[in-house]
Amino acid sequence: MEFTSVPGVGEKTADALTELDGAEAALRRGDVATLARADGLTDGRAAAIARGAIRERHGDPGGWLATDRAREVYEDALSLLQERAVTGYAEKRLRTIYPSAAESRIEEVREWAGEAVDHEPTEAVLSALAGVEQLSEPRGLRVRERALATADAERYAAVNDAFPELSVEVVEDTRDLAELARSYSTVVALDEEFAGVDVDGDVRVITDPEDHHEEVVPERLLAFFAENRTALLAALDVHEAADIEPALDPEALRDALSRLDDDGTVRGDEELTRLANAVDDLDAAVSTAESVANDHLRDAIREQDVTIEGTDFLSLVEQGARVDSLLSRELADEYDAAIRSAREHLVDALRLAESEAEFTERVFAGDPTFPTEHNEEPLNRLRTELKTARDRRAAALKSSLATDLAALREPADDLVADALELDVELAVARFARDFDCVVPELNDTGAGFAIDGGRSPLLDVSFEEAEPVNYAVSGVTLLSGVNSGGKTSTLDLVALIVTLAHMGLPVPAESARVGRVSELHYYAKSQGTLDAGAFESTLRDFGDLVSGASGRLVLVDELESITEPGASAKIIAGILEALDEQGATGVFVSHLARQIREAATVDVAVDGIEAVGLEDGELVVNRSPKKDHLARSTPELIVEKLAREAGGDGAGGGDGSGGSGSTAGTDAAFYEGLLEKF
Repeated sequence: MEFTSVPGVGEKTADALTELDGAEAALRRGDVATLARADGLTDGRAAAIARGAIRERHGDPGGWLATDRAREVYEDALSLLQERAVTGYAEKRLRTIYPSAAESRIEEVREWAGEAVDHEPTEAVLSALAGVEQLSEPRGLRVRERALATADAERYAAVNDAFPELSVEVVEDTRDLAELARSYSTVVALDEEFAGVDVDGDVRVITDPEDHHEEVVPERLLAFFAENRTALLAALDVHEAADIEPALDPEALRDALSRLDDDGTVRGDEELTRLANAVDDLDAAVSTAESVANDHLRDAIREQDVTIEGTDFLSLVEQGARVDSLLSRELADEYDAAIRSAREHLVDALRLAESEAEFTERVFAGDPTFPTEHNEEPLNRLRTELKTARDRRAAALKSSLATDLAALREPADDLVADALELDVELAVARFARDFDCVVPELNDTGAGFAIDGGRSPLLDVSFEEAEPVNYAVSGVTLLSGVNSGGKTSTLDLVALIVTLAHMGLPVPAESARVGRVSELHYYAKSQGTLDAGAFESTLRDFGDLVSGASGRLVLVDELESITEPGASAKIIAGILEALDEQGATGVFVSHLARQIREAATVDVAVDGIEAVGLEDGELVVNRSPKKDHLARSTPELIVEKLAREAGGDGAGGGDGSGGSGSTAGTDAAFYEGLLEKF
């Protein structure tokens, strides 16, 4: 695969991906976490590259989210999904789901999401997922008791790169090989010419080490499984809790892991434990054996009947007097018994085998002395014998266990990958359940939409408290309504549902029909009047927008705030005319609906979010926009309320004096006059 063909991947990034194991597969499945392990790639950059690979596969030019506010809505939707993921992998993986105009991409995700929502996100599955993470390769592993040997200098470099855990040595002949075998517990010769050579030590010939990793460096596999034990067992728990068939035999994996210690060594073998303990305890056992012999002799000397009193004799020998002849003559049997006690203690303490016990004959041997001391040279030979036996035993066990684990290596990757992918799917399932989502209908009849019972999870109130909204638009429309009546929330809901639909995901509504949108242009409310430069820039944006606008959905929130109200109405009218001519779909929220409609040369639809009245100073609003309805403004409702109250006071407040009734009538007339101007 040519990595540079992926949008956003240059030569440097391509080189980094080339060095990454499994980069092509990660790009195909959108595995952001794996891509992020490439040198120099952050999570965000890896997600962008994964999306680029998807766009390339589907011929998607990108750019569907055409404005900052549109991108914010997408990020909000993505956050809602990511909040329902358990693993860090799933959070990153969800970033590869993005809104697109490419039909094949939308259908791909719709099919996947349709299966995802069928999963049941039980507490048992979610709890098990908490322990799952991507498998990692062990770093810094070094094996010092084994070496590779070759007479081929050219092969040296390749093998050195393939087996960084081992020392690789160049040998010229059998003598060099024998010398190397004296320095290592095991030497693996890589050249056929060394087959059948007779040298001391453990020398094996493996001419194709790259195909026998479990024999050459079993520690690599063992370290991998030891390091990833928790994630592997958690992934098994996920499969069992979700009743999903795992990619390997669970009992085989659990059995293999039970034989593996956390440091990558094999556990549960009594012989290896004995040898390891013997090596570790050798010096202490020898010291204790000396004490056993000396205590025996000390007691014998105290009780010995010789010409010199026993206590005086003991004092002499402890001051260093020569006693070998005295011991030989007077205490020969006791000395032999003391030495036997020392040897027996050493054998028992270290649980030495018969062949190993023979070394104790030389460790404690020689002319009688007091205090008795061991012989260093045979002790070192015993130490070497025990270490060699330990290392060979460990190597054999490692090789055997690694052979078993080698068959589980690739399935282990699949096991964890399947569990992590399940978390991605469960995030979508939880999203669909939490927000009562439905699969939207997508059609090719323009960029319009029809939403029934839509509720926005982006509001400041809980989702359960959000009022359902029904709204449908085709063509260009003005949306009017009172302040705080929900116009902006309606735009947000429309943007969210259209975005989710083009991501291929379910939407928070009872039903929804969405036309295929080529680009979403959502313009948020401007914060105050713009200066001349910013105003010009905004007009240029809309000039670009209306060119080739067919298929675009345009959502604009109170564009009139960018300049004076009179000019704003004319500008918005002109934009609506251009969009209408292009056959685009747009919803413009505005308090100037009447003025815009009057300024426009085309018939502009006006919908309204209707306030049905005031209660205790609070608006009572029907959140679903009413079609072909110019909604009354908040000032109009307040004036109407005052006129009604004033009229009521005038009718019932007179007492014959005419004073208060006259005043009330004047108030009523004033308010009714104001009301007529609306």
